[in-house]
Amino acid sequence: MSSKPVITIVGRPNVGKSTLFNRIIGRQTSIISSKSGTTRDRIISESKWGNKEFILIDTGGIQDPKENELSTAVRLQSIIGIEESDVIIMVLDVKEEITSLDFDVAEILRKTNKPIILAINKTDNEKLDDNAVDFYKLGFEKQIKISAYHNIGIDDLMSEAISEIHIDNTNESNENTVDIKISIVGRPNVGKSHLLNALTNEERTIVSDIPGTTRDSIDSFMNYQDKQIMLIDTAGIRRKGQIKPGIEKASVIRTIKSVLRSDVSILMIDATELITNQDAHVLGYILDHFRSLVIAINKWDLAIKKGMKKEETLEKIKSQFPFAKFAKIVFISAKEQTGLEDLLDATFTALKNWKTELSPYDLKKFVREAISAYPPATTGRHALKIYGVRQTGITPPSLTFYVNNTEFIHFSYQRYLENFIRNQHDFEGTPIKMSFRGRKK
Repeated sequence: MSSKPVITIVGRPNVGKSTLFNRIIGRQTSIISSKSGTTRDRIISESKWGNKEFILIDTGGIQDPKENELSTAVRLQSIIGIEESDVIIMVLDVKEEITSLDFDVAEILRKTNKPIILAINKTDNEKLDDNAVDFYKLGFEKQIKISAYHNIGIDDLMSEAISEIHIDNTNESNENTVDIKISIVGRPNVGKSHLLNALTNEERTIVSDIPGTTRDSIDSFMNYQDKQIMLIDTAGIRRKGQIKPGIEKASVIRTIKSVLRSDVSILMIDATELITNQDAHVLGYILDHFRSLVIAINKWDLAIKKGMKKEETLEKIKSQFPFAKFAKIVFISAKEQTGLEDLLDATFTALKNWKTELSPYDLKKFVREAISAYPPATTGRHALKIYGVRQTGITPPSLTFYVNNTEFIHFSYQRYLENFIRNQHDFEGTPIKMSFRGRKK
């Protein structure tokens, strides 16, 4: 999969950006309120329109930076979202006159030389249609009248946006020839660049003790046991509140794009500090996108000198990352180049298991034995009945269970089913998607 294009929604507060964002992706992710400025952070989501996949960014409303510090921060976030975009949708409210802030935003957009589409929102009232003519004063030819709330004009808007996407496919041929694509992710200064340099025997990135010295995603290629590997090194992800305005804002978007491009993500953790909230934040990106996962405990040479033990460290990581117990944990020292073969072997195992397909016989056997060993609990007169299961996808393995009523499913029994099938089959390194479908009435 090549890098997905980015469509960014911008505009001043309360013009309907979040409503449009949620209309496009089909679920409510942003906070929607009539109070100005409720979308403070950029919201980023994978989306698809027709057969075109892309990343959609909802920015906070651009306000006059003189108003307060938050306005300044949101303005910077929006500008960084613009810089990362392939297509920009500027949302305007047909019920309101053009403001000086609209002209300021238009001037910022014009300097990007990127495709700009004006979405004239709230045009469900025909009496206000004539107001839309005024927006040509902003200097953009492409205008689409929409009502995000009433789902009017959204098809026209997205068709126009998709038509403006022109992707550079120069790297796509290289990606298609590799056997595995690996993203190396983690918070700043855990040793990602050291690992990349150790694997490729090249000094391709700046290695420094200063957190955040790698700001771009960098692709490298290497061979291992006659396999072609593409390595994607990313800038360290900080927690949202710690991301500085400017370059490091863009790094978060690039990191998410890198995870989406990869088959396997290596989450690097500093053995001398172990789990932090930032590590959990990075893990969340990987789990949200169902990538196969290997956890690399780096700087283990220093940890040994501190008297740390592998068994204790493993237990601590598994207890703090309960939703990632499927991941293989490998102890390495990128600087001393130890444990690297074990790490690469683990990524290939994770990839193989990410593509696992089980036979109908194996699935039938799994359900029969799981129910026999631990039947679903009965609540009053109601009990969950599982009639069967089908594998409905790979990357990751996706299982659909057919049941009498989806309301009878308890999360603990779903977790039991996942643990049971993991004990029967090798799913190390890969998440499993599980869904339940009720019997039609």
